[in-house]
Amino acid sequence: MHKKFSEMINPPKHTPRWIVFLIDLVICLFSITISFFVRFEFSISEEYRILLKSVIPLVLFIRAVHFLSFRTFAGLIRYTSTKDAERIFVVTSVSTLVLFVINFINFFISSRFIIPNSILLIDYFLTIILMVGSRLFYKTLYYTIRNSDLNSEKILIVGVEQFAAAVKRAIDRESLTGIQIVGFIDPYNKQEGNKIENIEIYNINEIEHLIQKHDVKKVILATKNIDPNRKNKIIDTCLNLNISVQTIPDANAWINGELSVKQIKNIKIEDLLERPPIILDKKRIQDYLKGKVVLVTGAAGSIGSEMVRQITKFRPHKIILFDVAETPLYELELELKETFQFFDFETVIGSVTNEYRVSRLFEAFKPQVVFHAAAYKHVPMMENNPTEAVFNNVLGTKLVADISVKFGVEKFVMISTDKAVNPTNVMGASKRIAEIYTQTLNYTSQTKFITTRFGNVLGSNGSVIPRFKKQIENGGPITITHPDIIRYFMTIPEACQLVLE
Repeated sequence: MHKKFSEMINPPKHTPRWIVFLIDLVICLFSITISFFVRFEFSISEEYRILLKSVIPLVLFIRAVHFLSFRTFAGLIRYTSTKDAERIFVVTSVSTLVLFVINFINFFISSRFIIPNSILLIDYFLTIILMVGSRLFYKTLYYTIRNSDLNSEKILIVGVEQFAAAVKRAIDRESLTGIQIVGFIDPYNKQEGNKIENIEIYNINEIEHLIQKHDVKKVILATKNIDPNRKNKIIDTCLNLNISVQTIPDANAWINGELSVKQIKNIKIEDLLERPPIILDKKRIQDYLKGKVVLVTGAAGSIGSEMVRQITKFRPHKIILFDVAETPLYELELELKETFQFFDFETVIGSVTNEYRVSRLFEAFKPQVVFHAAAYKHVPMMENNPTEAVFNNVLGTKLVADISVKFGVEKFVMISTDKAVNPTNVMGASKRIAEIYTQTLNYTSQTKFITTRFGNVLGSNGSVIPRFKKQIENGGPITITHPDIIRYFMTIPEACQLVLE
């Protein structure tokens, strides 16, 4: 019964604009009528009763014209903000000024005012109060009914800074379904007992109690000033209680300076690192990339594509995206066109083992810096296809390296793997051979050859993390090499920044 009543009062569709427009006119009618009664202390003579009836059409017409011009009815009332109040103030002021002008023109013509000026002043203030007040009343009623719904989703927000308040405003502004914010959690217990927009701030030690007491379904991490250990403790508590955990993006990714509910995402694997993210010397990176033509082989892969995204930040002259996989390369091209509209890049389909294709590429674009990320890296697959591993990882690297020397490339960075250390499989051995060859060229050419070895990179193609996630989703077990093994990871952006530096 409660649910049906809530759905009846709180329908999913917004109130039609023409109804809002008519309600505003009714408010204006009520305001001018009350203004007459207030002016004459609720004792109006017959003369002024006739005057009231005669001026109502004029007042409503002037107000209606300005409401249509300023579109005061266009916004959703449940999202009423200070901007809407400002618009109402402006439109009421302008329309009242027009009424004053008409009043004085009539006075100069006939020596009498159409409407007593005192009544216009009363009507002016009363109209603003009633229009703003009606919207705030509806907004309050809307959220009271929505948040009191027995089926509303209960959430907790971790954080007490501007990010936490931004999450609440985004939920109030955009959420069409019932969401009730149970409270804010202070990670450092400094503001316990205070409130943010009338919602209680709780001690971090109360999080488990609050989740169980209010049947909380979701926790949103809305703080950037929290150490990893404290954050992981909160996440562990939530996951143990089968509670969804979400995070918000950095402020520079917000839309027009405001957080959107759509930007609140489930927690990512890199958010679970037990150490602070690596911070690198970006100026040093820019010094050798700015204004250069950069070639990235394997550009459509998880590592190569992130390399491209990172490189664009350092203002190179042009980036050449080279890969044999057409679909992911096309998707990367669309992403770059949307994100970096004025950036110069070129996508080229081809294999690093195709000498003619690679040579033509170097002739056409003359790259100055090469990041060689093209490789086969799935260990089990390469065990079953050793010829392809050697052909692509060894001969492909040799070909790109030789042509780089021929065309006088300044720097050649080869992306390798930790499995090249004392290799025990075909993939690792093929990468080790490629390493040795490029290191040899470093002593016999003007090109500077650098080799970087990746370890366990979170989210990369070939990483164990996606496999672990699937095994967990399927109910287990998780297959590991030893019960006591500890694996250390870095994020794809971190790995790529290390390569750039």
